[in-house]
Amino acid sequence: MALREQLRLMVVDDMSTSRGLITQALDSIGIRNVATASDGAAALQAVLKSPVHLVISDYNMPGMDGLHLLHYLRNTPQTAKVGFLLITGRADPAIIDKGRKLGMNNFLKKPFETADMKAAIEAIVGRL
Repeated sequence: MALREQLRLMVVDDMSTSRGLITQALDSIGIRNVATASDGAAALQAVLKSPVHLVISDYNMPGMDGLHLLHYLRNTPQTAKVGFLLITGRADPAIIDKGRKLGMNNFLKKPFETADMKAAIEAIVGRL
């Protein structure tokens, strides 16, 4: 069984359109075991109940942004080793630097191509 068929992912974005674009890209890559959440708090609760290998999160969300979600994931024993891919329209060096300090595995700038998403994921989990 290919890695892409075994991976469990969580997509977190407050915009349903963005969640849809991300899940469509994942589907075209062959990753179909994907859960979604519309905010960081809901994602954190879902990941604690049903573990995933990788979280793909938007940066800019109300309540708990992507970096706050990353902070909570890294500081919770059950989720400390979960892969984390930040997707942002603002690839501001300060945001990326803070993400790396918090343990972000990779980032992807919006808008993205499916090939770029695949490469970003493969940099974290290995060849799909």
